[in-house]
Amino acid sequence: MVFQSPFPPYDPTDKSGFSYETVAKRWPVILTSIVDQLHRENHDLYLRPPIDDSDDSDSAHWEEESLRVEAKITEGKAIIEKVGKLKYEMARDHVMEPIPMDGEPHVDFYNSELENLAKASKDTWFKAPWLYAECYLYRLLRSYFVQTTHWKDYDPFHAQKLDVFAKSGASIYGIAKIMHELESEKGALESNPSKLKVFFQEMIQMCLWGNATDLSLLTHMSLVDIEKLQSVGKEMQAARKEFIMRDDQEKAWEYLTTVKNGRVDFVLDNAGFELFTDLVLADFLVTYTPYVSTVVFHPKLIPWFVSDVTPPDFNETIACLLRPTSLFTTSSSSLLPSPEQQQHLRKLAERLKQYVSEGVFAMSVPGGTGLGGGLTTTAPTTAITTTTTMVMTTTATTTHSLAEFWTAPVPYWDIETYDRELWEFLRGSDLVVFKGDLNYRKLTGDIKWPSWTSFEEALGPLAGSFPLLSLRTNKADVAVGLDKEVLMQIEEKDANWRVNGRFALISFLGKRG
Repeated sequence: MVFQSPFPPYDPTDKSGFSYETVAKRWPVILTSIVDQLHRENHDLYLRPPIDDSDDSDSAHWEEESLRVEAKITEGKAIIEKVGKLKYEMARDHVMEPIPMDGEPHVDFYNSELENLAKASKDTWFKAPWLYAECYLYRLLRSYFVQTTHWKDYDPFHAQKLDVFAKSGASIYGIAKIMHELESEKGALESNPSKLKVFFQEMIQMCLWGNATDLSLLTHMSLVDIEKLQSVGKEMQAARKEFIMRDDQEKAWEYLTTVKNGRVDFVLDNAGFELFTDLVLADFLVTYTPYVSTVVFHPKLIPWFVSDVTPPDFNETIACLLRPTSLFTTSSSSLLPSPEQQQHLRKLAERLKQYVSEGVFAMSVPGGTGLGGGLTTTAPTTAITTTTTMVMTTTATTTHSLAEFWTAPVPYWDIETYDRELWEFLRGSDLVVFKGDLNYRKLTGDIKWPSWTSFEEALGPLAGSFPLLSLRTNKADVAVGLDKEVLMQIEEKDANWRVNGRFALISFLGKRG
């Protein structure tokens, strides 16, 4: 039985809401960026070096390769045409077409919900519930690629994700320095665990504001604004406090100190810098506290909301951290890091790699999982058992149900109904950390809750299933668990507090029973 909220969902029929701006402005920009990226890819394919026919065997090989490239260019043009048509229909509020049966999950799910919306005359781009329509958009885009021969494993947002990551070098080296300094205090922390709380709060805020960079939301924050939010240090923590509208850091810490050698799960959001901060928080919990010994990361199986982490993104991030000068110095604003900075980051990156290889860190899918859930042969195949909290290594193709749910178009309060295996797995966790704005929207159903509604009520049936921590910078209308007096003060100070990414929520709820 699915949960029915007492309030309606956000949708673009309210032209003053952020959902209307999303459909009218943000999505067309994202679709245009996909078209531009595909044009660049096709252009690069077209400019391949000339074929050398001097050797007969080589000639046959190059002829085959030439035909393959030509076929890929043709398919690329077809995808460009589809995306262009989609943009045209979206702008004119056309009916949303059923997703083709492409062999990947949730097609029936999306299409049956589309039929239900059609019955209520809400199956067009400017009338459908915002959360459903946005999930539908990225699932439809995936369908365009997966139905081809040569673009099945292509992520149209990969170049953007890597570019933003490259511009985060200063913040990354700064955090690596903090972690290096923390190593020298490890003995003091072990003898006086109360000092861990200070570092925990710094790690939480680092992880929270790492969410400020989000390609899918196109916020109006400058890189300078973002760098200030993402800076480390106790003075910055105090300066940021006024921007945290709900702050459950104390509650989360008090709970965590009751755990011993536990498991923490991260339901991931953005790749790049934010994923780096997630890895650093996980590293802190495992390396410097007695409370956590295993961390499981939950990625998306398909390119999702532009910047969300896929399994290949996860693997690439570790690889980039191990050879940072090949990435971070490509940004014109980055200076060549000093040998000391490189050493600090190298040590941190090697520890992260070691934790992955040992299974201390693992994804909820095998490490060699590619887009769509298929296994590749170029990455490790660490996998999670669903019957225990332990990590194992496997060479067989395993179920991907632990990751499939995250790209379904439903609120998280229905996890038990739609994916009981995942729900049972999360119930075995000592803390599930939900990162970012989309995960917050799905936790609360993207519903027009009054902002003083309790976080527990807004979670519906999910409340109390497992200890839950949400770290979110505000980039969508929905926000709950707020004090009415604080709300009035913020609204007087900044009318756009719900969507401009300058304010944040740290929301914790424990497990029942």
